[in-house]
Amino acid sequence: MKKGLPFVALLILVSLVMTACMPLVPVPAPVAAEPTPVAEPTVAAEPAPAAEPTAAAEPAAPEPETPADAAKTLRLPNLGGQVVRAVTENAYPPLNFVDPVTGKAVGWEYEAVNEICRRLNCVVAWSTVSWDAMIQAVQDGQFDVGMDGITITAERATQVDFSAPYLVSQQYMLVRADETRFTDAATFAADEGLLIGSQAGTTNFYVAVYEVLDGDEQNPRIKLFETFGAAVQALLAGDVDLVLMDAASSRGYIGANPDRLKLVGEPLGTEEFGFIFTPNSPLVEPFNAALATMKADGFIDHLNTRWFFMYDPAAE
Repeated sequence: MKKGLPFVALLILVSLVMTACMPLVPVPAPVAAEPTPVAEPTVAAEPAPAAEPTAAAEPAAPEPETPADAAKTLRLPNLGGQVVRAVTENAYPPLNFVDPVTGKAVGWEYEAVNEICRRLNCVVAWSTVSWDAMIQAVQDGQFDVGMDGITITAERATQVDFSAPYLVSQQYMLVRADETRFTDAATFAADEGLLIGSQAGTTNFYVAVYEVLDGDEQNPRIKLFETFGAAVQALLAGDVDLVLMDAASSRGYIGANPDRLKLVGEPLGTEEFGFIFTPNSPLVEPFNAALATMKADGFIDHLNTRWFFMYDPAAE
């Protein structure tokens, strides 16, 4: 065993020398086997965010209340084309009369009711009847609405329904242009020979009885006529000496008879005109609503200017 050691040592030495003489080749580092990737745990899908509760729409701020007398009537009832049977007399200018030039029935009340129905979507069917039959005819339902410068009174309100007032008027003393025997109610009443022309059952008649004369409705100094027009004709002819009439109608007759008529004295009594309806008529409220808008938007003022100041019955 001892003889073999030098030989082994020599082999080792030669091996070392040869190794030293060989070029160095880098030995790649052992590549560690890549570990099998561990499957990442599946991330649970995040739950969709719960829908937030829809916020209830905040209530709109309340609109300010409309005063009871203001035009809360701007949204008017729609009558759906309903036919409204209207009646008048055609003898009370400038409210209702036959135009002497055109022969057509015209006037403040015609234009007002036509406009009311335009706003309410209704159709007017016009008729005429004498004054003494008008209130009864409307009360009985022969017509839906009547007009003739009708004064609103408690007594009449037991027979028919009234609209809101559309005109306020006073009675004036209409006389011939050359009249000099009296200048007011007192001097007229003092002269027993002077006569009044009137129409039975009208405000003019009652003013004549109770504010000009002695309160006797049978007083022979009051001469009755079928229409106001007939009373005015009697005045022009000299058959009576005075006709009581509101200022608007007086202007109409004076305009139709220039230089032949005039007014004297102070106004006698104040009256409100209203449309009349069959009792419990469903048309009262719609008509009142339309009238309110016509006052609010100036249409009533337009009618007053047109018929009381601009219309000239004598124009050819």
